[in-house]
Amino acid sequence: MNFDQLITNLRELDRSLKERAVKVVNIGLTVRNWLVGAHLVEFEQGGEDRAEYGESLIPTVAKRLAIRGLPPTTLRLCRTLYLAYPEIRQTLSGELGKGLMMSQLGIQQTLSVVSEKGTPQTSAESTRPGFAPSVGQLLEQLTFSHFVELLRIEDPLQRAFYEMECVKGVWSVRELKRQIGSLLFERLGLSTDKEKLLRLTAEEVTPSLPADIIKDPYIFEFLGLAPKEVFREKDLETALLDHLQEFLLELGNGFCFEDRQKKIRIGHSDYFVDLVFYHRKLHCHVLIELKVEPFNHVNAGQLNTYVNYYRKREMAEGDNPPIGLLLCTDKDHALVEYALGGMDEHLFVSTYKVALPKAEELEAFLLRESKDLPES
Repeated sequence: MNFDQLITNLRELDRSLKERAVKVVNIGLTVRNWLVGAHLVEFEQGGEDRAEYGESLIPTVAKRLAIRGLPPTTLRLCRTLYLAYPEIRQTLSGELGKGLMMSQLGIQQTLSVVSEKGTPQTSAESTRPGFAPSVGQLLEQLTFSHFVELLRIEDPLQRAFYEMECVKGVWSVRELKRQIGSLLFERLGLSTDKEKLLRLTAEEVTPSLPADIIKDPYIFEFLGLAPKEVFREKDLETALLDHLQEFLLELGNGFCFEDRQKKIRIGHSDYFVDLVFYHRKLHCHVLIELKVEPFNHVNAGQLNTYVNYYRKREMAEGDNPPIGLLLCTDKDHALVEYALGGMDEHLFVSTYKVALPKAEELEAFLLRESKDLPES
């Protein structure tokens, strides 16, 4: 072995073990969620005091558990996962379970607690088309986030099609969502040259990488990490947000810090607002998004979505409409854009202009900080 071979071997060792670690964590998350769903269904069907909870069972479980990553929405997904893929039980009891040392992890004992008689017999196992990948393949190659997207598809044939294409093409979750949204299954049915359509689709896809899985928010929550660690962008942007938070509080204009990387759920997706303040003089929320790039309409649309969400879901009695503040910079100059979010009361707009920092102050802050802080 020469020196170059030594370096090559060490790099390959590092890469292969990292990939293995990511796979084990991913499978562990999916298995955990399937077992959670199994326990929920088991209790619903035979729990001694199940009638006491009824429809409030899942919210009550989430509150009592207080486990990050298992809010009511995820618990419902766990239940659906169990009902849609009952044959995971056999997979965990077979070779995959042995390979993952399920007995040492206590999984086999958990399987024995959840009775097989409660396993649904009329869903996935009996209706899965012959061409569908095995559930063992799905567990090894797809993340729980993939399953979340697949579970929204009610037709077993259509779901199996996307399962197969995911496994064959090593699709990321984003790619799976894109293909479902573009109606690939329906377009395939209408196409006379189906092989050509699938070939062209495969040529456009960027395969998923282990790094993509590491950034999966479900993975981060499973590992007990904070949401802001999931979606943190460049080190420069993070440092700017740290300083911006202090800068606004030091102004003494009435900003009361409320949250950082505030998680909100819109439809089936999670989004994170960079900074959320409540302004005690304006009696409204102030939502701040910072982008280390020149202003563009996509950024404005994103912030406007957050403002509309807060107006509909977070305003309390006596509150004024929320304010959106978008800060953009590209290191050479700063552009400050205010998204007023539909404020149509002139008096409030006038008060807003007096109470918030002047655009010039924020421009100076961004210019100064972006030059002084190191790039990632």
